[in-house]
Amino acid sequence: MPTNVLPLHTLNPLGRFSDRAQDYARYRPSYPDEAIAAILADLGDPRSLVVADIGAGTGISSRLLGDRGPKVIAVEPNAAMREAAAPHPQVSFQIGTAEQTGLADRSVHIVTCCQSFHWFNAPPTLAEFNRILHPGGRVALLWNDWNLSDPGTGAYRQIIQAAATRTINHSDHSQSVKAIEQQAGFSPVRHLSFAYGQTLTLPEVVGRSLSSSYIPKEGRAHAQFLDTIAAWHKTWAAFDGRVHLKYITNLYLSEKVAPSLSEDGPNSAESI
Repeated sequence: MPTNVLPLHTLNPLGRFSDRAQDYARYRPSYPDEAIAAILADLGDPRSLVVADIGAGTGISSRLLGDRGPKVIAVEPNAAMREAAAPHPQVSFQIGTAEQTGLADRSVHIVTCCQSFHWFNAPPTLAEFNRILHPGGRVALLWNDWNLSDPGTGAYRQIIQAAATRTINHSDHSQSVKAIEQQAGFSPVRHLSFAYGQTLTLPEVVGRSLSSSYIPKEGRAHAQFLDTIAAWHKTWAAFDGRVHLKYITNLYLSEKVAPSLSEDGPNSAESI
């Protein structure tokens, strides 16, 4: 990370989305079915699993996971985001942070961070994940990244970057992967990627953009942003008035390795 760029966990991650919750719930993209299936793969009957979805926001990923049978605990510190979440019979929301989830030791089989891990302070977060995961449990980090090989999406990204109140680089997840690989107790990271997309009208594009915490919502910068997005939409929209934003969905998986004698001590019940 460049020395002149502040870590995201220092930029008010707990409160900065409070005025974005409705746009987030309505306009943020979902995730591909293949990615959700990969998160749950090879861990047994999904109905027997407990998933902790950390930084769950408005529950987009939580509901997708819940659709497949697990019990999902959506951990989200922001009240506005929790209140904007649609209910789901398999999903329960809980106040907590990545560093202090409030969950019991070894109480979950999977920890997911969907579009959220970059906001966390990685070392204490991963220590917390190690604590709450069963041995052999899984950490899954998931992001929708802009597919810059698509000209329209690339042009949109340039507009977003020009309007943003901070430097953004969504596609570089090397620091997150490095943090896992440097944290004791986790297996080497596996990477999967999937093509994905979102088809939007002009009002939906505006809502999608304003769901990002770094896009101005008032003043001259906001008005200029709206004009620029309208011009972009006019250029790239199909005959039906919709544009197609293309993503590459990146998924990173790592498992908690079985506890050793040094973890539990030579006299612990699990080390006998």
